[in-house]
Order: sequence, then C-alpha cells, then structure tokens
Amino acid sequence: MKSITAGAVAALALATVASAPAVARSPGPPNVIVILADDLGYGDTSVYGSKIVRTPNIDALAADGVRFTQGYVAHPVCAPSRAAIMTGRYQTRFGYEFNPVGRDRVKGVSLAETFIPQVMKSAGYRTGMVGKWHLGEPAAYDPMGRGFDQYFGILGGAGAFIVDAKPGDEFFTPPQARGSYGTAEGGAAVNATSEAEEMVVIRQRAPVYRGREVVEEKKFLVDAFTDEAVKFIGDNKDRPFFLYLAHTAPHTPLQATAKYIDRYKNIENKGQRVYAAMVSALDDSVGAVRAKLKAEGIEKDTLIVFLSDNGCAGYVGDACTNSPLNGYKASHLEGGVRVPFIMAMPGRIKAGQVDSRVVSSLDIAPTAAALAGAKMPNGTDGVDLMPYLAGGRKETPNQTLYWRSGANFAIRDGDWKMWVVNRAEPGERPRQGTAPAADGIEAKVSSLGKYVMLYDLKADLGETKNLASARPEVVAQLQAKIEAWDKSNAAPQWTSMRQGVFQFEGQMLKVYP
Repeated sequence: MKSITAGAVAALALATVASAPAVARSPGPPNVIVILADDLGYGDTSVYGSKIVRTPNIDALAADGVRFTQGYVAHPVCAPSRAAIMTGRYQTRFGYEFNPVGRDRVKGVSLAETFIPQVMKSAGYRTGMVGKWHLGEPAAYDPMGRGFDQYFGILGGAGAFIVDAKPGDEFFTPPQARGSYGTAEGGAAVNATSEAEEMVVIRQRAPVYRGREVVEEKKFLVDAFTDEAVKFIGDNKDRPFFLYLAHTAPHTPLQATAKYIDRYKNIENKGQRVYAAMVSALDDSVGAVRAKLKAEGIEKDTLIVFLSDNGCAGYVGDACTNSPLNGYKASHLEGGVRVPFIMAMPGRIKAGQVDSRVVSSLDIAPTAAALAGAKMPNGTDGVDLMPYLAGGRKETPNQTLYWRSGANFAIRDGDWKMWVVNRAEPGERPRQGTAPAADGIEAKVSSLGKYVMLYDLKADLGETKNLASARPEVVAQLQAKIEAWDKSNAAPQWTSMRQGVFQFEGQMLKVYP
C-alpha cells in the first residue's frame, strides 16, 4: 500500500469537514424562525379545531412542540401588531397605534426603537425577512433600515396574490369588502362572478422588493415567499440566522391558484373554498421550511414560532372563523387578539404539549434574544419564554396584558377580561368602514361616554355574559391598572384610520375608534 503524505491527509480532512452536515455547527447559538400568518382565524387550522381546512404541516409543528391555547397579540390589526412583535414592546409605547395608510405610510416606527433583527445581528446572526412589512416605507424605516441583511416582499399592508390568472384559479370578494381594492390596467378575470370580484382579479399586485429594488414576480405570492425563505435557510445553514417569514395569506384579496383550489373542490361555499385554499398554501409553506431544516441537518438547532398577527376579519363573512371565540379582527374581543400560537424546537422544547398559560407576541423578541445570548433594550414588555418551556417554571408568563386603540382599552388580568369601548355619537348607525380611508378624525371620547364589558374567561370563553354591573369592584381594579399602564404610553402618531360603528349588547359602539 502506498503511503499517504501529510498534505494529502490534511486535504482529505478539509474535504471531510466541508462535506459534513450542517448539524456539526452545534453547539453554537440556535437559529430562530418566526412565521407570521396574516388574518388567520383562531379556528382555521385543523389543530385548532377546523372541520374545513386541513393543515397537516402546522399540525405536525404543534405535535413536535407546544401549542398555546391562550396566545395573544398586542393589537387586533396588522401594522401595530407587527410593531409589537419586532420590538417586544407595546406599540402604544411609541405611538404606532393604527394602520398607516395614504400619506401616513411614510411614517414608520420611531427610529428610537430597537428591532429584534438589530439585536440578533449584534449577536453575530445573519438576518433575513420575507413577506409583508407594514412598518414604514422610507429607507430608514424599511426592513433593511431596521436590521435585516436581506429582504424580499411587499412594504405595504396588502396586495394581490395572483398576477397572471389561469383557468382553475379562483377569486372571491366578500360583499362587505367590495370596493376596498382599486382597479388597474391589465390582467384577466377568471371565474369572477361579479363586477366587484373582477376589480380584485385585475388589481395590480403591490410592488415586490428585493432589498430596495422593485422586481417582477410572477409566482403565486405565497409560493414566491416560501421559495425565498427556503433559499435563505440553505444559504445560511452553516451560521446562526434569524428569519422572519411574514406571509400575506390569508388576508384579502381572497385569491388562490388551481393547485390549492383543487384540494377543496368539495366545498360549495366559494368564500370558504378560496380561503381554505389560501390557508392550505400557508400550510405547505410551513412544511417546506421544516423540510429544508431537516435536509440541512439543523432542525434541532432551530426554534420555529408560528402565529397570526390578529384574528380573522369579519368582513370576509363565513369564509373564516375564530370559533369558539367571539369577535373578529379590529375588536378587542378574544377573536381579535387571541391567535394560533405554536413553538417548536426539538431537543429543547418537549413535544406534544398543549399549554394553557397566557403568552404574548411581545415575548417573541426577548425569547429570540436570550437564545442568541443577547440583551434586549430596557423597557421591553415581553418575557423570555424558554424558562417556562424548557426550564421548569410553572407560573403563567403573563399575568396581565393590555391593549389600547384610541379611546378604547382592554385588559386581561388572570381570568378577567375587560373591554372599555367608545360609544357612538347620537344618531350614528352601524357602519363597518372596511376601507382604510384616512379620515383625520381624532379618537376622542364620545359625548355619550364609554361602555364597559367584563368577562370571566374561565367560565365564559365566548364572552357572552357581561359582568360589569354585577362586579363593579373588579371593574374599578382593572380600570386602575389600565390607567397606571397608560401613563407610560405615547400619543398616537396619526389619527384613527377606520371609523367603524357596531352594535354590541344593544349598544352602538365605535369599535374602530
């Protein structure tokens, strides 16, 4: 046998190292992936009880980790909720209180706020974002300006999913949402059954950016975002990374390609069929991300957090459900702020858990920072969840949570939930006001005052029995807590975008203040 030189041995060793699976990177800091759905209903995945939508990949994620039954977001509409996720702070601390639209889109989150990608980047992480931003469009406020090394997605709040419609693709415009989306030149309506639906079908997609350059993207938007996320994982498999995959599905406009529609052809209700197809695309995305992690050998080195930014929207009618919760997106009832919330990290988080403790989207940033060995800035409102999931702490992570939207406030304290809502002015009638038109009206307290709703969530999950009159001492205690908390909040950066009036318990209330 011929002898092997020292150089050959060294070359062989280097080749062996180069071909070793990425799992060899352990025990370095773990990767963190946050997958955010957009307007996904609490009851719209099979693991959370859906009898319509099949979500095997989301179900498997829950089976491999922990599914929270009391997971909350910090606001019941898109942009403020996302601001809280990115900072770990109540968005009311810095005035990002309403969805920015029109000229207010240039006003991003205050540059004094630190975003979690900035924290992770300081700890040596590669940071990437894919999907919907909605937190400011000028360069200083966009994803690249807030700590992401890479970005691919849309900067605004909504956009079409399909550019070139083909036979078998379907579109649905809920009656309450008609007129919410403008028309544009080009495109063709496929399976459109009304003028309003055709408006959505031919609507141009919001510009898709790669970094700060607009790019042409022909794929179904969920698929395009998924492909980009999978590529980011592959490109960064040998170093710690933070990935924020913020899908636009199943937010309106309700659009899905034949690939996903075909899975639900048995559903006669068109709205339910298209919505289910969108959630199915979202589920496939979760599956693709996990499959890539497994293929690269880094599944055990990665924390995945899956949640929605708020509950599903009432203006899509019976296409979605927040069952068994009451209320929808934009309201502070449970259906607006309690969301599907799953965390998985094989080897660190025990599989198969169903956890009824109260957790919040505010907890995501401090949890990620702690895993990275980094510190969050002072004033963070969330908590690191790992000691509760892997460290044996038994108490609830969040005894009290707060919400503010203009003149409206809500609090969850133990099992008590109180919602204080502005009354409509005399003569105002119900109007949903789905179009986010900038009305310039400040959210002042009505001349008729506010209406108080108090619920015992342990006994009344559906928030059907108002105990405010029967338990005035509880109302007083919770009101005092709200007032103390609100002292640390800032004034809204702009006025309310939606002036929706609804009827609750026989009262005319400004749910969108």
